[in-house]
Amino acid sequence: MTRRFAFLHALITAALTLALLGATPRALAQAAPNCPPSAQSLTPEMIQAGLKTARDRGFLWRIRKDGRTSYLYGTIHLARVDWIFPGATIVNAARASDVIALELDLLDPDILQRLRAGMVPRPEHALPAEVADRLHAQLIAACLPEQLTSTMSPEMLATTLIVMSARGDGLDPAYGIDLVISGLGHGLSKTVLSLESPEQQLELLQGRTREETRAIVEQALDELDRGKARPSLTRIAQAWSDGRFSELDRYEQWCDCRNTPQERAFQRRLLDDRNPALAERIDALHMGGKSVFAAVGSLHMVGKLGLPLLMAQRGYQVERVEFKP
Repeated sequence: MTRRFAFLHALITAALTLALLGATPRALAQAAPNCPPSAQSLTPEMIQAGLKTARDRGFLWRIRKDGRTSYLYGTIHLARVDWIFPGATIVNAARASDVIALELDLLDPDILQRLRAGMVPRPEHALPAEVADRLHAQLIAACLPEQLTSTMSPEMLATTLIVMSARGDGLDPAYGIDLVISGLGHGLSKTVLSLESPEQQLELLQGRTREETRAIVEQALDELDRGKARPSLTRIAQAWSDGRFSELDRYEQWCDCRNTPQERAFQRRLLDDRNPALAERIDALHMGGKSVFAAVGSLHMVGKLGLPLLMAQRGYQVERVEFKP
C-alpha cells in the first residue's frame, strides 16, 4: 500500500467511524475556535425543513428476475447534513421491498459490540514511538478525544482522522447514508440485515502484521500532512449527491490510487474481491422469495466487477433509475 490510496481506505472506514468512536457526534470535537465543526443534532425544525426539501441523491438500479423486483442503491459513507433526507423515489423503493440489506447494519447492537471488540489496540501491533507521537499529534489537531488511543487500533484511528478531515467541507460520517437507510428500514418495520460481518470488514481494514499496521498508519499520516485525501473524498461525495455516475465510474482515472501493482492489489481487496460475495448474498435473498433493497457503498457499483454487471450476469434485468431534478 502507498500513500496515494489511503483515501480509499478511509472512505471504506467512514461507514464504521461513529461505531468505532463510540461517541455522540457532538462529543467528537472539543469546543475550541480552531476545531472543525462537529455534527449537528437535528432539531424538529431542521427535520421538518429537510423533509420538505428532500430530493433523491446517489445511484439506484432496479433489478428484476422471476417476477420480482429488487433494488441496488449506491450510498456514500460520509455526507452533509442536508443530504440525509431521502427523496420520494428512494423511500418508495424501500417501502416496496421486503428486506433492507446493508454492508453492515450499524443500528444493530450486536454488530456494534463486535465492531468495538474487534478494533481494540493489539499489543503485538504497537507502533514505534516516533510514529505513535505523530498519530497523537494529529489526534489533538483534529480535536478528537485522546482516550481513543486506548479504544481504537492505530490503523483505524489513523484512517478515521482522514475521514474526519472532511468535516472542514461539511462532510461527516454522522450523516452517512448507510445509517439513514438503516433507520428508514427499521422505521418502515422492514427486515434489516447485514450482507457482511464485522469480522470480515475489520480484517480488510486492519493490518495483518505489525509492519502492515505501521505502513497503514504512516501512509494515512502522510496523506494528512499533504492534504491529499480530502479533495478526493469531497469529489466522490459531490458526485454522489449530484448523481453523476459517469464521474464515479471514471474515478480510477483521477483518484491517483492505481499506479502500482500494490495499489491495484489493495483496491481489489477493498472492493472487487468483495463484490461477488455481495452479489451472491443479494441473489440468495431475492431467489428466496424476497424483494431486496440492497444499499452498499457506491464504489461497489462501478466497473466490470460492479454489482449491476454482476447481477446482470446472474440473469437479472438491470435498469438504472434516473432521478428527476
